[in-house]
Amino acid sequence: MATFVDHVTLHLRAGHGGNGCVSVRREKFKPLAGPDGGNGGHGGDIVLVADPQVTTLLNYHRGPHRSSDNGGPGMGDHRAGANGEELELPVPVGTVVKDAEGNELIDMSEPGMRYVVAPGGLGGLGNASLATTKRKAPGFALLGTPGIECDVYLELKTVADVALVGYPSAGKSSLIAALSAARPKIADYPFTTLHPNLGVVEAGGNRYTIADVPGLIEGASEGKGLGLEFLRHVERCTALLHVIDCATLDPGRDPLSDLDVILGELAAYPVPDGQKPLLERPQLIALNKIDVPEARELAEFVRPDLEARGYRVFEISSATHEGLRQLSYALAELVEQGRVEAAAKPAKERIIIRPKAVDEGGFVVRVEGGSFGNVYRVIGAKPERWVAQTDFANDEAVGFLADRLAKLGVENALFKAGAIAGSTVVIGLGSSIVFDWEPTLTSTAELITAPRGTDARLDGGGRATRNERREDYFARMDAKAAARAELLSEREAGLWQEDGGVDMTRAERDSQSDDSQTESGEKSE
Repeated sequence: MATFVDHVTLHLRAGHGGNGCVSVRREKFKPLAGPDGGNGGHGGDIVLVADPQVTTLLNYHRGPHRSSDNGGPGMGDHRAGANGEELELPVPVGTVVKDAEGNELIDMSEPGMRYVVAPGGLGGLGNASLATTKRKAPGFALLGTPGIECDVYLELKTVADVALVGYPSAGKSSLIAALSAARPKIADYPFTTLHPNLGVVEAGGNRYTIADVPGLIEGASEGKGLGLEFLRHVERCTALLHVIDCATLDPGRDPLSDLDVILGELAAYPVPDGQKPLLERPQLIALNKIDVPEARELAEFVRPDLEARGYRVFEISSATHEGLRQLSYALAELVEQGRVEAAAKPAKERIIIRPKAVDEGGFVVRVEGGSFGNVYRVIGAKPERWVAQTDFANDEAVGFLADRLAKLGVENALFKAGAIAGSTVVIGLGSSIVFDWEPTLTSTAELITAPRGTDARLDGGGRATRNERREDYFARMDAKAAARAELLSEREAGLWQEDGGVDMTRAERDSQSDDSQTESGEKSE
């Protein structure tokens, strides 16, 4: 059964927010005393905490599904729902948190660090909180928003000052047991160490940690053996100690070739940005197992060649503790030097919080093609949250949502994007709520087309200017003069004559003669 796990995928579900309450206070002599519905409680967050007492992710390997409590619903008499309890997940120091796409979220490199990996949902407002001077008795409340559901990847990278590197069965576990109080499993077969072991060493008033990690073989940087399982835990170490087996009986192996293979694998492993490559870090060499006579002779033979390469070499024996004191003091010196260099580095870049621009609406409208025309998708934190809080079975709640969206400027943005009445509007990503857009009165004013700088609704409502009145007067005078000229031409043509001071046209005279004949006929009868 596994006892050490250094990478795991967590399936998280934060608590949902509680719904707001719709209630009206009723008392004797006050049957409708006003709304008193309370707010819903917030859902519980899921928080990762860097705990020095935790050394493995084994608990999450056995139980990867974790969830926090939901918020309670609001109640009448202004009683708010209970908030969901926060769920804390302790993780080892040095755990790197990544999202489902592999993007790094945070590095839990210091004890006590806290990170909200899955925020809980917000509680909905009750009708008492929604009451205003214009809406005195709301008949609706807001729903609680759902908590975040996500998958996160946890990867443990051991935080140690010195890493012991070498071939399997080189004596690394025996060395850490001799230098510290750690008691790792020790056996005479390769890959006895399957997970890192940490030990604390005190030398010359300095205290530092050393890590014994799984053995390294050729091709480890490509995943052979326990390669990547080993190299992951070397990234954070300040110094490297090459433990070389001088008593090996394997054919084709010697201290120089073993060192070349280890260096090649360290050079092939990419480290994260901002960290030193593994080969640029301080390195020491420990020629182990010199308690064996043949191993002592081999160590004395290869030591000049290793020192010629620029390495400090120590001949040690984990069994007899020979040379361990000098080695521990040399490692303490390298660790102290690394700490001084780290303290001299400039502080991390400050996080600058900039205020939101005044013309930033907090949402965007994206036009997408569809089978039956364009689809206008509104993406933004506020619109998506407001839709999630709306009870679409309540007409008043839907109207409240429309007012909020119009006030935010969603309708104006839709018109600028080319939407017309009846267009399909989707709020949020994926299969979200779909609407048929019906512009409100405030936004339909923009649908009136008119030349730039004019408004068709204002035409004809103003006072005429002096030039306009003069042109109108001259037009009426010209029309009268044309009428008089026409009458004069008709009189000269004999079409009408004056009768008893009344000008009559020929048609009027003929009409009068017809009427007189009709009257005389009726009298004769």
